Parts: sequence; structure tokens; C-alpha cells
Amino acid sequence: MTGIDQRVAGFEGQLRDAGLRMTQQRRLILRVLAEADDHPDAKGIFTRAFAQDPTLSLSTVYRTMKLLETQGAIERHAFEDGVSRYEHADQQHHDHLIDVESGQVVEFSSPEIEALQAKIAAELGYEIVRHRLELYGRKIPAPGKRRGRR
Repeated sequence: MTGIDQRVAGFEGQLRDAGLRMTQQRRLILRVLAEADDHPDAKGIFTRAFAQDPTLSLSTVYRTMKLLETQGAIERHAFEDGVSRYEHADQQHHDHLIDVESGQVVEFSSPEIEALQAKIAAELGYEIVRHRLELYGRKIPAPGKRRGRR
């Protein structure tokens, strides 16, 4: 069984645990989500799944995403653009850098940042139980290239 198949099976189990039956459309949504290596929004998931099943409705995607979020199978991120984007909850902790021009979401991990956050929290008398770090930026033009000129 591939990693994607395992993730789909996990999603299915979580929906069954919530008392839901597995329909072909839900399975398709779960497969599309499991295959995603980006941070798709519900409309993006719908577009990918609709290409395989034109009877799918956007409301089915929204309901399925909400159920998966409630079950803890996925995480919803509301980045600065206001669009809810989703990613698998079974990943190692990481932070996000969002390109303000393209909307691209770049995942990164930094032991130095994690240590600094823990140090700051400890100095203030706290232990971090969870956190989310989002950085917003734009690509720096390569040397010799000027922004907006050709």
C-alpha cells in the first residue's frame, strides 16, 4: 500500500468513526486531498475531483473538508488572502512562508526558530503547547534583474 493509499484509508476511517458512510464522491475527494502536495482550497479540490466526476458538487467538498477538519485529519489555514487552505494533519511540524505576489505556500522547518520560541516562552514563564508561524514575503530578484523592468 502506498503512502497515498494509507492516507486515504486513514481519512476513510476517521469519517467512518464519525458515523458517515463512504460514498464514491467522498472517496474521490479523499484521494484528491491525499495526493495534494500543495495547500489547496476547497474550490481547488473541487476542480481536481470534478475533472474525474462531473456530478460532484462544491457543497459535498465543503462538507467533507469540514468533517475531516473536525476529526483532526486535516488542518485548515486561513492565510492573509482569507481563503481557507488545507493540508494533511499527519505531517511533521513545520511553518509557512507565503509569497504575497503568487500566493505560493512554502513549508519550512527551523530548529533554531523552534528553540528561540521555546526560550522566549520559558523566559516569560510559559511552555508552548502549540503554535503556528506564518511569514509573508516576496521573491528577491536575482542579481542583475530589476523588478518591473524588461
